Parts: sequence; C-alpha cells; structure tokens
Amino acid sequence: MTVTAPHSGPSPIRRPHAAVALLAALISLLFGLVLAGASPASAHAALTGSDPQDGAVVATAPEEVTLTFSEQIAMSDDSIRVLDPTGKRADDGAPRDLTGGGAVRYGVQLHSGLPDGTYTVAWQAVSADSHPVSGAFTFSVGAPSETTVALPSGEAGGGLVGALYGIARYAAYAGFILLAGGSAFVLACWQRGAAARPLQRLVVRGWVTLTAATLAMLLLRSPYTGSGKLADAFDLDGLQAVLDTKPGAALVSRLLLLGASALFIAVLFGAYAKREDEREKKDLTFGLATGGAVIAAGIAGTWALAEHASTGIQPGIAMPVDVLHLLAVAGWLGGLAALLVALYRTPDITTGAVRRFSRMAFGSVLVLTATGLYQSWRQVGSWSALTGTRYGQLLLVKVALVAVLVGVAWVSRRWTARLTERAAEPGGTAASVDATVATEAAGTAETAVATEAAEPAVLPGEDVDPERAAQLSRQRAALTATEEKRVRDADPDRSGLRRSVLVETGIAVVLLVVTTILTSTEPGRTEEEAARGSTTSAPAPVTGGQVNLSLPFDTGGSNGKGTVRLDISPGGTGANNVHLWIDGPDERPLDVPEVKLAFTLESKDIGPLPVLPDHLTEGHWTASGVQIPMAGDWKVAVTVRTSDIDQTTIDKNVKIG
Repeated sequence: MTVTAPHSGPSPIRRPHAAVALLAALISLLFGLVLAGASPASAHAALTGSDPQDGAVVATAPEEVTLTFSEQIAMSDDSIRVLDPTGKRADDGAPRDLTGGGAVRYGVQLHSGLPDGTYTVAWQAVSADSHPVSGAFTFSVGAPSETTVALPSGEAGGGLVGALYGIARYAAYAGFILLAGGSAFVLACWQRGAAARPLQRLVVRGWVTLTAATLAMLLLRSPYTGSGKLADAFDLDGLQAVLDTKPGAALVSRLLLLGASALFIAVLFGAYAKREDEREKKDLTFGLATGGAVIAAGIAGTWALAEHASTGIQPGIAMPVDVLHLLAVAGWLGGLAALLVALYRTPDITTGAVRRFSRMAFGSVLVLTATGLYQSWRQVGSWSALTGTRYGQLLLVKVALVAVLVGVAWVSRRWTARLTERAAEPGGTAASVDATVATEAAGTAETAVATEAAEPAVLPGEDVDPERAAQLSRQRAALTATEEKRVRDADPDRSGLRRSVLVETGIAVVLLVVTTILTSTEPGRTEEEAARGSTTSAPAPVTGGQVNLSLPFDTGGSNGKGTVRLDISPGGTGANNVHLWIDGPDERPLDVPEVKLAFTLESKDIGPLPVLPDHLTEGHWTASGVQIPMAGDWKVAVTVRTSDIDQTTIDKNVKIG
C-alpha cells in the first residue's frame, strides 16, 4: 500500500491549523461557561451554631460568645470580633479553643457591663483544607437597636487577590500535568522523543508554569486568607506566618521537589537523549523512571496534605488515594498533550509509541475510576448530596466529561489499530511513507539543483560566498521538511488520529477546569452535615398558632378614634410576620402618621422589644422577621399617633408559643 501526496491543489497541512483554531474557540467558550458558574472558593468549614444565636435577643449581656464549626479551623488573635452598636470592640480579642466531645468550638470573652443594644459578631478563619472562611451575625441585649456596623458583603478569599490566587491554582494543576505526563510519555512510550525539541519545550514549560504558580500562591497566601490586600503579598511577617501553617509548608515542599525535578529534566533531555548504547540506556531509563515517579508522587502529595484529602473522614486512606488520582490524571491528560505535540510537531513518531500510550492511558483510566469512586463516596456520601449540592452537581459534570473523553479515546484507539495493521503489512505504512518521502526529497533535490544551475557559474579560483551557500542549505532543509510533512499529513489514518487526539485534548482542558473548581468547592457531605448541624443546634420554634388581636383606640383629637387589628404569624418563638390594619369609625382603612409596636415578657424581664412596621398600603402596615425569643405571656403594646400632638398606647397580654 503506497501513500502519495499530490503536488497540486490545497495543501492538507492547513486543515490541522483550522481544526486547532476551531477547537481553541470551543475550549474558550466552554471555559467561560464553566467559570461563569463558578463562585469564589466556597467555605469548607461551616458555622453550625453560635451562642447567642443569630438574631437572638437576650435579657442580659453574656460573658462570652462561642462559635461552633463543622470541622477543624485555624484562628488568629483577631479571628473573632464582637462590635457594639457604635462599632467599638466589645471583646478581649483572644479567641479560646473550646473544642471537646467531637464539637469544634471557639469562644471569645466579652467586656463586663455592656449596655443594651444590637451587637455584631464578625469572624474569619482558615479551614483544615486550606481555604479561608468568614461570616457575621448579630444578637441583641435587652432590645434591638440601631447599629453603625455594616455586615461584610464579600466572602473571604474574594476580590483581586482571590482571583489571582485562583488563577495560580489552575496554572499549578496544568503545569504539573504537563511536567509529569510529558515525562511519563517520553520514558514509557517514546524514548526517542527525549531528543525532540517540541516535547522538550512542553515539559520545560510545564515545570516553569508549576514553579511560577507555586511561588505566586506562596506570596498571595497571606492576603488571600487575611486582609485581602495585594500589597500584603510582600509583607515579611505575613510570609513568616504562612510558612508556619500546613499549606505554607506544603508549598515550600513543592518548591524543593521542583528543584529536584529540574535535575531530572536536565538528565532526561541531556545525557539520556544522547545515549546510544541500548544497555546503558535501559539502565538509565529505569533510574529516571524510579526517580521521576518519586518526585511526581511527592509533588502530588503537597496537594493531598493541604486540601480536601487531609480533612474529613479516613484521611489516612484519602491522602494516598488522592496522590494516585493526581498521578493518573497527569499520566492520561499530560501524556495526551505530549502525544498531540508529537503528532503535529515531530516527523518520526511511531505507531508503537502511540500503541504504548494507548495502554498507559487505559491503565490511568482504571486507576482514575477506582480512586474517583472512593473520593466521590467520601466527599458526597448520599444521593441527596450528589444532586442537591454544588459539589455533587459539578461531580456529575466531571463524570459526564470523563465518559465523553473515554468515548473519543476509543475512536483514537481504532485509528491506532488501523495504523498498526498497515505497519504490519509487507511494504506497509512505514516503508511506503519512507519511499514517498525519498521520492519527494529527490524531487526537492532536483529543484535545488535546477536553482543552483540558474545561478551565475562560479569561475575557477573564485571564492564561494559562504552566506549564499548557507542560504541554499537552509532552503534545501526547509523544502525537504515541508515535503516530508506534506506526505505525512496526506496519510488519512494519521490525520484521523491527530483529529481525535485534538478533540480529546480539548475535552481534557475543560475537565481540568471542572476538577480545579471542585477542589475549591465545599464537599457535599460537609455541606449537608453543616445544614443538619445548624438545624439541630438551634432550638425548634414553638408554635402556638396565629395570634389575632383587635384593639380599639382613641387619641382624643379629631379623627382620633378607630380600631387596630393585629395578626402575628406563626405565633411562636423565632421569626414571626406581623400585619397591622387600622380602621376608622366607619370601618374603612385609616392612615395615621405613625404606628409602633413593642413586645414585653414581664415574667422574664425581657423587653420591651420595639418593632417599627413598614407602611404597605392605605391603613395597612407589615413587619417581617420579628423575633420572639421564648414562649410566654407577652404584652403587645401598640402606639398610634393621629396628629402631631395626639397619641395613645394600647396593650393586651397574649400567649405566644
């Protein structure tokens, strides 16, 4: 079977470039769609309870405020702040670890003699999987009041610093995949590729990307988990504090391992690429493979030691499983990138190399499946978390992408099988392509000779222009390389393999984006446990049924008579909705300049708790979220003002809760 390449008509080498452009546009679109739905790094440790609770009204100021979390966290001296209604600190500024009995709890002492009013509790910490968490809530002493404190609107780890840190995380994963996967492709699939410049550039760029991203994360770590200010990236005290944390130690360890990997790359593309003796090369292959595997596992371990795998259930099993998962991802996706570069940029990639990569990719998929199933169970834990949480939904997207990727890989295996069958035939692909290349090269040489013949003859004794000779040599090399590539591209089986590998690579890029988002999303199991914890930590509201009141009034002035109708729903402890209507003597809606409510539980010395309802329509006012802290016989007082000087207050005791 002979492959020939026509000398006329459109050149087939342009088609791959069009496919690359189309795929790049598709990847950009998918990348944008995925990132559009990506929120800032979600909190992996959730606040499950507090004392006092959010929105609670207490009779006297507590001695301390305690916070309960779903998992271990790291706190600094300024992690919990309690602010009075004027914005001044009401705590002693030293959080205490009160963890015990399986509950992760921290508390802060309050100053004595605090006045009545609304207090704001703002907190920020770092969860065990290295992500910053923050939040705020309010409680009131005596009765709610106005406060000058504004609750934080942004999340920890957001803003410009959060965006830069997120970009560095994406780049770090991509760099590791190219570094480890590209090296594995050379050693396990195509050892002659160690001398190929395109593959060398791919692996070196992976190393540079991973190193730069790790340095950026180390510098940004302090503002990312703290102030959020980019200028603090170069604060030496902040950097020292980061180095004392588990994520900081992991980043420094990664940099040290990258130093060792630089030596590995130098040997792989230096002495190893030049080694000709097969026996010596075999021994060196074993040494490089062993050393490279140790370095790659160590780098993968820096993620496992500082992120999801290091916290939660079964961390002793989860961390080595996470290392295997990352290595399998690098072997499959990084090897795929190396194969794509080899198919497009190197002239002598063999079918044997493609076949060996196919086996390596299959083994990686098996490891990914086994480790992925375990990780999914560990991070999700239930069907409701799989379908009802953001983590579970992203996981389903990842599974779908892997399924599509495996399908495209099956197509690539078919193209590989066809190339292998042709190579095995007498005079098959390799021989026929070589023959065609030789014919084309001969044609190129004839062209070059004709070109030389057209040049002015060199007279005897005349010196040959070295510049002209070098130019002719470059022209011959370029023409020969172009013809070889044109013949190679004319092979339909090889072109089909390149197209399918290109599609695989595009899907792999989107898969990498989804995977990176997963690492910064709160696991479904944690989210559900936090929701259950927040539900059980607060006392269940006591509902005594909707309260309906009708109170006649007379302010003594003109148009000062009427009736107040009041509905309190659901009429129990916790949040209630209040609707208030005022009717005139003619039983038609009556608008008044001002109406106020107050709730007092005299038996417990609570209140009065003031409520200012909003005017909804003529003669109708409403208030939502009215807090009734406990069940009892409450006095409900309604103040009605019908003019600048005419006002009255009417009250009635009712059972609430």
